[in-house]
Amino acid sequence: MEITSVNNELVKECVKLQQKKYRQSAGKFLLEGYKAIKEACDFGIKLEHVFVENSKIEQYKFIQNNIIETNSAVLKKISTTESAPEAVAIGVQKDYQIENIGNKVVLLEDIKDAGNLGTIIRSSVAFGAEGIVLYGDCIDLYNPKVVRAAVGNLWKIPVIHITDFAQLEEKFENYERIATLPRTKKYLKSFKPVQKMLLMFGSEANGLSDELIKFSTDDLKIEMNKEVESLNLATSVSVVLYELFMK
Repeated sequence: MEITSVNNELVKECVKLQQKKYRQSAGKFLLEGYKAIKEACDFGIKLEHVFVENSKIEQYKFIQNNIIETNSAVLKKISTTESAPEAVAIGVQKDYQIENIGNKVVLLEDIKDAGNLGTIIRSSVAFGAEGIVLYGDCIDLYNPKVVRAAVGNLWKIPVIHITDFAQLEEKFENYERIATLPRTKKYLKSFKPVQKMLLMFGSEANGLSDELIKFSTDDLKIEMNKEVESLNLATSVSVVLYELFMK
């Protein structure tokens, strides 16, 4: 199949997936570039259509069906990056349930930055987390910037969104619930990990809510040079995960 017109109906449907409301209603998302598409294919993500630049078709032989030969104009239209990639795919979102979450869990409250979320997903996979909970008003998991920043790790770990505190309380009542706080006197280096942990991180702007601080059973902070006031959220999560899950 070949599509070369930016006014094609399928192209228009792809463009709609750049918006959160269409991704949510359709249960689909965009993947851009060879690495993201190849890893999604390898991990069993259903790819409904894969738009590939004509000259690059040979590199995408691993996709047996649903390839659409196209040109740079169409790819630029459906892509969310300044420079159009050689391929853009429509993927079907992976539907995880709360039962899929394991014992070593990261909770992110009101996270809004796509780069931070994508990087945290990548670090969570790297350092052995068994699930991520997005709590409250968070950025869309399938935002194209999150997908790119996760670098092929989005589908390697269960990620769920919880907005109801009662559901959070029920699921994690038997976990050690650890709040990361800037003013506690309990340092990460002296913290002893347990089998079931929920590590809770607030947004860079506001930190953890009082609701989650009250819900916590313990707290900690990262020891660092006094000349540095704070760390980027993704960096903080990476440090804590490495220290508690890998050692």
